[in-house]
Amino acid sequence: MSAFLPPEIELRRETGQVPYRAALDEMEARNRAIAAGEAREMVWLLEHPPVYTAGTSAAAAELLDPRFEVVEAGRGGRYTYHGPGQRVGYILLDLSRRGRDVRKFVHGLEGWVIATLADFGVESWRAEGRIGIWTRDVDGREAKIGAIGVRVRRWVTMHGFSVNLAPDLSHFAGIVPCGIEEFGVTSLARLGVEVAPAAWDEAMLAHAAGFLAEIASPCGGSDA
Repeated sequence: MSAFLPPEIELRRETGQVPYRAALDEMEARNRAIAAGEAREMVWLLEHPPVYTAGTSAAAAELLDPRFEVVEAGRGGRYTYHGPGQRVGYILLDLSRRGRDVRKFVHGLEGWVIATLADFGVESWRAEGRIGIWTRDVDGREAKIGAIGVRVRRWVTMHGFSVNLAPDLSHFAGIVPCGIEEFGVTSLARLGVEVAPAAWDEAMLAHAAGFLAEIASPCGGSDA
């Protein structure tokens, strides 16, 4: 049990790298178990070895240089890179107990990342028509610092977010990240902010209650 999460939500924090396919298999199994009432909800914070993941809207032309393994992720969105120096959060929650509002869940997830980045002095925002979390890069232009991609099955969420702490940004050159060519990708390290994974986790978990409160109240619904 975490001091930041209610007892019905398990917290898992990995210090080593978890292969993407193994994580995907575990998420699929946990999704089924949560939906069946056989397991607790879960927040899973981890890091992957280098991998390109393809969402359901990924276009073949956006895979420019498949230098790493490419995995069909099953989530929404397009191509995304995961790798060392990037913190990934998989959020498995039962929306049937939380208002059944997928849009509110995604909006709350974005806000959770934005609030955490602010703790490290980095202003970030949502951008109309562009998926992800955006900030001002060292050259003054907008750049993506975090990605959002979710799937909801049986009203249980899967996947979640990734935030660039200090990845090798050249690895993003193998894809058109999230299908957006005109904007670059940045990281906390590139912005001069050094954040260890454990420090990121602690800051993010400190905002968990606010995130859960935001998605708790019913406000319409959408199919899942």
